[in-house]
Amino acid sequence: MTSWSQSLRESVRDEWTAATQHRFVDELLAGTVADDVLARYLVQDYQFCDAFVALLGQACATAPDLPSRLRYARQLGVFAGDEDTYFADSFDALGVGEQDRTAPQLTEATRAFDRVMRDANDSRSYAQVVAVLLVAEWLDRDWAERADDEPMTATRPEHVGWVDLHRGRDFRGWVEWLRAELDDDVPEDEAERAAVEAAFRRAVSCELAFFEAAYQR
Repeated sequence: MTSWSQSLRESVRDEWTAATQHRFVDELLAGTVADDVLARYLVQDYQFCDAFVALLGQACATAPDLPSRLRYARQLGVFAGDEDTYFADSFDALGVGEQDRTAPQLTEATRAFDRVMRDANDSRSYAQVVAVLLVAEWLDRDWAERADDEPMTATRPEHVGWVDLHRGRDFRGWVEWLRAELDDDVPEDEAERAAVEAAFRRAVSCELAFFEAAYQR
């Protein structure tokens, strides 16, 4: 029997594949992505930190039980530690100035993705929150795990580090746990179920647009 999360992913198969097989991922794994492209990508991605942390907090607040709340709390600690350190180190290596780190001009793709996260947060719907979190983490895991099946020739820390943050046993376990949370919380209300599905689709579209934006000056 196909799970709800798998059905949602299948409903956006073309966009999902376009994102996970994107030129940016190809170049990142090969270590050939231009510094200015990677810098634009990371500068814009860093602007999601506030909305993403808020979304994790909302998941913690609306989760059905203490074990789930503690799982989100642990993930917040991971995000505040390893990922934030990666950004700081990579910005230094790529020569990103303070203005671009803290208050860059946002692309349309960044604003759209930020809006998706904040809309899910504002909904106070656990299922909508988990759906958006799941897209952000599952899609990243899918492209990063290409490095497990294909030769990865990248060696620079700012390349390899971004891949490694989104793969491995712990990250895979986190994604599968999010999938289980969504599959265990299928709304009975038809309107709410449609809202969750729409949030999932919006998030996938934003992921693809975000990759594209890295190549737009």
